[in-house]
Amino acid sequence: MLLFVFLIIFGIFQWLKVYTNHGQRLLLEDYIDTNIDDATADAERNLFQLIVNDSTHIVGKPGGIILNQNPKGGSYIKENRKIYVTITKYSPDMINLEDLPRLYGEDYTMKSRELNSRQLKTNIKSMKYDPLSNSTILEVWYNGELILDKKGKRESIEIEKGAVLDLVVSQPEGGSRVIPPLEGKTLGEAQFLIQVNEFLVGEIVEIGNIENREDAIVERQYPEADGVSSLTTGSKINLEIKSPEKRLQF
Repeated sequence: MLLFVFLIIFGIFQWLKVYTNHGQRLLLEDYIDTNIDDATADAERNLFQLIVNDSTHIVGKPGGIILNQNPKGGSYIKENRKIYVTITKYSPDMINLEDLPRLYGEDYTMKSRELNSRQLKTNIKSMKYDPLSNSTILEVWYNGELILDKKGKRESIEIEKGAVLDLVVSQPEGGSRVIPPLEGKTLGEAQFLIQVNEFLVGEIVEIGNIENREDAIVERQYPEADGVSSLTTGSKINLEIKSPEKRLQF
């Protein structure tokens, strides 16, 4: 009788193990930086459920890329476990022009830094003569359209986060500055120095294959900088850039 009871209890426990997958653990993949469609297909093959519970916009990153997951990759979980992920947005966040700080008549350098903190890039489109001001913003252009000048702002303008605003900046007549040395600096650093010194970024020539221009290094500049030669403000400085790993060694 005791043997019969023992066999019944043992059979029940074995049945529960099969029914609940007790003791069965599967290794969870790390899906971070993977496209959500590819990750979902892989999860289904492994009997997991992938659920998107949030999304966020990251400038320069395509939509549908997994940023984090819970549980984390490398964990052991049961079949049919729900995996919650956060992905990048397919549509970028937008900034209303009305929400930007005052720009017309303001110092270019200060406002450029302020716009950068709001994930908006700036570029000096051209310089205009103004005897009463120097390096102040006169016009703002976006996607080839004038959106702000002394007459005011255009209404209902939304700017994509990470976009470039082209600015027309004032300059006193006949000004000149020493040409800044740019070789060896990143493209972003060189563009900033060119604009701060009231020159314009001219032609940018890529040497070899450059995957990310933000990381590119200035290989040469025209005109060259010798610490003495100067250039009329508003003149263009042309650049040749290369990937860091392809930079010439001297």
